[in-house]
Amino acid sequence: MANFVQPPCDEAVIRSRRAEAPCAKSAGVWILAATILGSSMAFIDGTVVNVALPALQRSLNATVLDVQWVVEAYALPLAALLLVGGSLGDRYGRRRIFLIGVAIFSLASAWAGFAANISQLILARAAQGVGGALLVPGSLAIIGASFRGEDRGRAIGTWSGFTAITAAIGPVLGGWLIQKVSWRAVFFLNLPLAIVVLLISFSCVPESRDENENKRLDWLGAALTTIGLGSL
Repeated sequence: MANFVQPPCDEAVIRSRRAEAPCAKSAGVWILAATILGSSMAFIDGTVVNVALPALQRSLNATVLDVQWVVEAYALPLAALLLVGGSLGDRYGRRRIFLIGVAIFSLASAWAGFAANISQLILARAAQGVGGALLVPGSLAIIGASFRGEDRGRAIGTWSGFTAITAAIGPVLGGWLIQKVSWRAVFFLNLPLAIVVLLISFSCVPESRDENENKRLDWLGAALTTIGLGSL
């Protein structure tokens, strides 16, 4: 599947913008913790499910084509909606859209864990992709709005490093969970992480938005962008 573990391509843009909600150094640690844990859920699920495919195929009597859609149903909406997710955060509040993404992702993870058949699992994976498309750009945007100057560069570097580590740990952790518990535990793993992210975000992450952005989203442009990226 596609490799999502890459340095943020818009890092230069993020670093060049002013901090709309600059944080104190004591709060910066918590902001980093929330954004890293939140985005790590999306990155982990980009790799951990590959290890679970043989087990869930046997459990749900799925075909090879079904198993392929378990992977692609997640990757397609995640890639197609990333730009829209970032734009929504700039207009309607970065923390708000980030938290909505975390909530959608965690609920979809529970749905995937309880899936009774392969069709339900594929739909749940698609919902995970939608949640991931909201929380991943939201996490970077929150960092850009909360840190200044060199602190912002260090924060982005820390975010990139930790998310890469969590994605690499995903297959190892997934294999252990499948062996010791069940393939369903691969999805339930996201629930405690989501709870921690929500608690930290509500208490420590300030809200921010781009006041220069038009409050009205270009829905036609968003639809065309989504279709274009999804088609690619």
